Amino acid sequence: MDQAEPMPAAFLGHGNPMNALESNRYTQSWAAFGRSIPKPKAIVVVSAHWYLNATAVTAMAQPRTIHDFYGFPAELFAVEYPAPGSPEVAALVAEVAKPRWVGQDVDSWGLDHGAWSVLVKVFPDADVPVVQLSVNAEKTVDEHLELAAALAPLRRQGVLVLGSGNIVHNLRAVDFGLADEGFDWAHRFDDAARELLTTDPGAVGRLVDHPDFARAVPTPDHFLPMLYLAGLAAAAGEPAEVLVDGCAAGSLSMTSYGIGLRVPSPPTADASGAAEIFPDPAVVPPDDTNT
Repeated sequence: MDQAEPMPAAFLGHGNPMNALESNRYTQSWAAFGRSIPKPKAIVVVSAHWYLNATAVTAMAQPRTIHDFYGFPAELFAVEYPAPGSPEVAALVAEVAKPRWVGQDVDSWGLDHGAWSVLVKVFPDADVPVVQLSVNAEKTVDEHLELAAALAPLRRQGVLVLGSGNIVHNLRAVDFGLADEGFDWAHRFDDAARELLTTDPGAVGRLVDHPDFARAVPTPDHFLPMLYLAGLAAAAGEPAEVLVDGCAAGSLSMTSYGIGLRVPSPPTADASGAAEIFPDPAVVPPDDTNT
């Protein structure tokens, strides 16, 4: 049965997976988002780290926690997020997406760090069923926006749709001396994305023509999950609202957005910035960490 008010939706800039273990103004905003919304019946996560040449959804009853990164401390590899899966919700995703084909993955993937590194803050009890929807590398920006809009009926059934990536994500340009700062070009692109998402979310495709796009989005995997929040916002006829904004390590945008909610109070001014612990670049180059 559809509910009177649609479930909120969000895009979270996940950044360094060490955020799963730390408390800073970004992780505080994720936790505040979780506290501010009704408990979902299920969560559909669109993570930058399940990027493949197909559209698929996890359909196993108990997805595994995937530690898909390199060079980080053992305590991060020890994190488990034992949320159940939901074959029923996976089937529902495939149904609302028709006539697009969505494969049912019953034994391959699970919950990658794009999902669990934010969910450990949003829903730390891991008691809400979670499925992941892949990011199809063969689809255009417009096709991603259209699929996002097709997911809109899920919100009326109590399902939270959550994108996880980074609007600006250039690991080759990471500067460890800029812990909670961004390069000028990163801020320019992040600002341009904010202007569109908060005024005309259906037009975010214009960002591919932005002069800083090539530096901000050298690969599309972390950018595309944002389109799922934009497509849902456009389908609902409402702009997105900023949950938290900022950049980290020069070339990562941590800015997050939501729709359909009363925006939680922003983190306190003295809250620390994004996680600063990255693997030693002499041992694991930043672009090899898979963050």
